[in-house]
Amino acid sequence: MFCASLADVFDNAVADAWRADLIDLIWNTPHLDWLLLTKRIGNAAPMISRALELAGRGVNTPWPWSNVWIGATIVNQEEADRDIPKLLAVPARIRFLSMEPLLGPVDITDFLTPGYPSCAGFVPSHRYEEGYCDTCAGHQNDPIHVAPLGKVDWVIVGGESGADARPMHPDWARDIRDQCEAAGTPFLFKQWGAWAPGENCSGPPTRTERVADWFGGEWSFYTLTPGAHDGLTYDDEPTVYRIGKKTAGRHLDGLMHNEFPAESL
Repeated sequence: MFCASLADVFDNAVADAWRADLIDLIWNTPHLDWLLLTKRIGNAAPMISRALELAGRGVNTPWPWSNVWIGATIVNQEEADRDIPKLLAVPARIRFLSMEPLLGPVDITDFLTPGYPSCAGFVPSHRYEEGYCDTCAGHQNDPIHVAPLGKVDWVIVGGESGADARPMHPDWARDIRDQCEAAGTPFLFKQWGAWAPGENCSGPPTRTERVADWFGGEWSFYTLTPGAHDGLTYDDEPTVYRIGKKTAGRHLDGLMHNEFPAESL
């Protein structure tokens, strides 16, 4: 179950005592899998340690617990590079990404690979300068030569909804799907949000409609009236249409992706 879906357990404004109560509740409900999703993944490890201490659960019940999944919200490449290594450093049965709203193309390939970011082992190089590895060309003090951090076990992708929703390019979602497929990582496409490509539209608009086209690395917005659509088709990607979350649905290239980690099934 998602915990506090409209809040953040690891927000600095949340009192330590509240988290201690939550930890106690999690311990007393071992039949439930608790999904703790946060935008502040850097706070997770120290706050969990503090909550365990306050709840009196840190000695005889070592972390991680089998019914706790830890997730980080990632919306772009900058957040991926900054926060996914922090997520992988937090001990957890399952580590997952909520890439919602997805606001740009993101390469997470390395984080889906077991053992990231570990080199096979430092080998003094004869090809590079002294102190560099013959295996990976990294310096002997680089993080790549420390113990591996593990991998991301599950990826959720979705678009944005609401009054000021920003579009999600269909190729951004497809690329994450393909990265997950190549790595054997479960992929869940949660929703398009307010905007969707033509294949998700039911037909020509019967009322004025907002449209977004992707040109030169940014969205160009305009309004489309029913008459202005005459002779046009809905299949001219990357054009997306603001048709609303309910109408847009969850189909990506005609399919629904509902994969979960095998351990949860």
